[in-house]
Amino acid sequence: MMPLPPACHPDASPTVPPILRCLPDRRDKRPSLPRAGLAKAASGQAAALWLALLSLTLLASCAVVPEREDPLPGILAAEARIPGIPGARYWGDERPAGLDAWLALPADQLRERYGGIMGQRHDYLVVSGGGGDGAFGAGLLVGWSQTGTRPDFEIVTGISTGALMAPFAFLGPDYDSVLREVYTQFSTKDLVDPRGPLQIIRGDAVTSTDPLRQKIAEYLNEDVLAEIAAEGRKGRSLLVGTTNLDAGRPVIWDITRMAASDAPNAPALIHDVILASASIPGVFPPVLIEVEADGQRYDELHVDGGVTAQLFFSPVGADWGRIAGRLDVRGKPRLYVIRNAKLRQDWRTVKRRLLPMMNRSLDTLIRTQGIGNLAEVYLIAREQGLEYRLAYIPSSFHGISHEPFDPQYMGRLFRLGYQQALAGNSWLTPDQDEETVADRVVQ
Repeated sequence: MMPLPPACHPDASPTVPPILRCLPDRRDKRPSLPRAGLAKAASGQAAALWLALLSLTLLASCAVVPEREDPLPGILAAEARIPGIPGARYWGDERPAGLDAWLALPADQLRERYGGIMGQRHDYLVVSGGGGDGAFGAGLLVGWSQTGTRPDFEIVTGISTGALMAPFAFLGPDYDSVLREVYTQFSTKDLVDPRGPLQIIRGDAVTSTDPLRQKIAEYLNEDVLAEIAAEGRKGRSLLVGTTNLDAGRPVIWDITRMAASDAPNAPALIHDVILASASIPGVFPPVLIEVEADGQRYDELHVDGGVTAQLFFSPVGADWGRIAGRLDVRGKPRLYVIRNAKLRQDWRTVKRRLLPMMNRSLDTLIRTQGIGNLAEVYLIAREQGLEYRLAYIPSSFHGISHEPFDPQYMGRLFRLGYQQALAGNSWLTPDQDEETVADRVVQ
């Protein structure tokens, strides 16, 4: 956040409007210029001002973000596909078109495609957004591994920081070292580059995420994507959510299907999708994703999945009773939800100024949205016969992050999640209290 400029006259009366404090101080007793000298000085100042404005205009023109060449027309939205990767994604707010066809698959085809997860108990993991607070979830997963009780998840979903974490949660304890490194060793300067004022004015964000994209490509290299593809062929699913800003709608991406497609554009697309899922509008640039419709190539604008939901689990209209029956799931599936945030905000006296009020309002909006998403997922679990377990940052944790990704603050959260997992008290279940989870979440 940029600091506000100080008043021109610090000793001016507080009752004087700020704009008047910047007028010339009549108490200044310095001798004035002769009239001719004053005109000459004014002429020189005017010339300098015009030169400065011209320079700013030219620089701003150079810094402007290029216009989109081929944005997808809304009339073709229903036809848009990812080139070379059928079934790469679906809308997150409507019943997937292929769900009924999946439920009608012959048993032999179903076993061929999902044999690796049939005839056993199922565990599902949902990881929410939360920025640097994702260190809590990372620590919880690593500590859970140490207890020897962390399951292999048949489904893992992630949004925003949860999308960054989800691939390594999906691949299991062998990648705990990655979670520890990413969420305790990196600071803001390792992940984003600041932009200058002119780039911000004429651009699409206040930072560049080139460093973050490079790290995503390094950690999700060909070998790691091959492992994800192999797990996908067993029937497991890794899903990531973004927001299609053109449509204003959530999009769910099947990373396992994309990795297993062997399409040449799959690795770069996976990196783009995960980056887009974590791209907070205005702070990080949006991500353009190429699609095909009506025989033409177009682009879509995607941003942080948290714009439309802080977390997600089930496709709209999914009947988990039928799904579990078709996959011969043994016992009740267990649904684990990690909310990388507190359920109730700390008290904070807000200054009566534009930026502090906007920041606090946005924080409150996101928190409230997250509570609604938690309640929604809980109701799905209750109605569909899944065991629901929730972990979140306790209200007893107090810490201040001095930058978007503060390694000291994140290190504390990582240790908190880790220690809770070791102690075995990470998860809240409905039978732990007389109140239901939905009631506790709302309160």
